[in-house]
Amino acid sequence: MKKYLLFLWNFWPPFIGSGIWIDQITKDYRHVRVRLKKRPWTSNYVSTQYGGSIYSMTDPFYMVMLLMNLGRDYIVWDKSAQIRFLKPGKTDLTAEFNIHEELLSDIRVTTAKQGKMEWHIKIPVKDKNQITVAEVDKVLWIKYKKYNKTQNPS
Repeated sequence: MKKYLLFLWNFWPPFIGSGIWIDQITKDYRHVRVRLKKRPWTSNYVSTQYGGSIYSMTDPFYMVMLLMNLGRDYIVWDKSAQIRFLKPGKTDLTAEFNIHEELLSDIRVTTAKQGKMEWHIKIPVKDKNQITVAEVDKVLWIKYKKYNKTQNPS
């Protein structure tokens, strides 16, 4: 499944056209590293990385990572996102995504009590010198399908 997912992502037309490449996915889907290659066709009018591609390189990963780790008893959706451009992206850019057991436990406990929750995460996008050029704030909506309101009235 991992190789198939990596193949789909790396050869998905919006990623190919945007210069986005997934460098690394761990077997447990808890770490992903993505690169946005600096190419003439990925640059904007002033020769810096195109802002839409910078956002796209951060878009699907946390949702899929959570789904792969939480399993079929959960629904995960991207609810909102906001991007702040801090510096021009003049080189290849990278973004890393990490999920730890503590987060998964918190999600399971919270959704068992409340049925659903929102998770807020800030994703730094860095240049080749590890300088943050953009930050993407994402909100993911997570619902536990088997939540029974009568068991947990609050």
